[in-house]
Amino acid sequence: MLKGREKNPDKRGMTMSKKRILVVEDEEKIARVLELELEYEGYTVIKARDGLEGLQKFREEKWDLILLDIMLPGMNGVDLLKRIRHSGDQTPIIMLTAKDEIEDKVTGLDLGANDYVTKPFQFEELMARIRVALRSSKAPVEEREEEGMQLADLKLNEATHEVFRGKDALGLTAKEFALLAYFMKNQRQVLSREQLLDHVWGYDYYGDTNIVDVYVRYVRNKVDKGYDPQLLHTVRGVGYVLKDPR
Repeated sequence: MLKGREKNPDKRGMTMSKKRILVVEDEEKIARVLELELEYEGYTVIKARDGLEGLQKFREEKWDLILLDIMLPGMNGVDLLKRIRHSGDQTPIIMLTAKDEIEDKVTGLDLGANDYVTKPFQFEELMARIRVALRSSKAPVEEREEEGMQLADLKLNEATHEVFRGKDALGLTAKEFALLAYFMKNQRQVLSREQLLDHVWGYDYYGDTNIVDVYVRYVRNKVDKGYDPQLLHTVRGVGYVLKDPR
């Protein structure tokens, strides 16, 4: 559990920017306290009850920081951390756990966690660690947002959710955007339907892989139709690849 603190009414509203924090915690009382305290400090908070829900919410929206418990049902925090970092995302992550063994701390930090807090902890200490993590990530995030990703004259910016082909703005749905973003992060790599299903829809999705073909067709019609060169290619019997053939 969190250890209490005295509230100072004068602190309300001091956090001017509404930073978004994803709290992945299965203990409802702890999650609720974190939600109340963080919202009191001016943050926007969304909760996930287990690792699978945490993965889904991570993929659906953009976050400034993630508070991630290690002992989670469905998918533990270490596995969720691996998936987040494997996707190339560098959102600051602070691990929360009742364990204090050195191996757990080393494992989390080696896998890309920014910090590690052992329960019970003082909320003021957690807040200090959150501020440090947000400050340390600010410059690199701003640089990535400005640069975005590009292949030939196709440009995608995850921060602004914009896609351009040349000077034309392309209107993509949320799932189409997520699919194209994954292709852009893995340019020139042939991706199987299973890989696309795992990373875009989530490995817990039990639908037919034909849905991948359907959405690739949607994306191709918006990204390639009427443009040269064609960028999204089918590799028969294997999957798809986004590349400039020139």
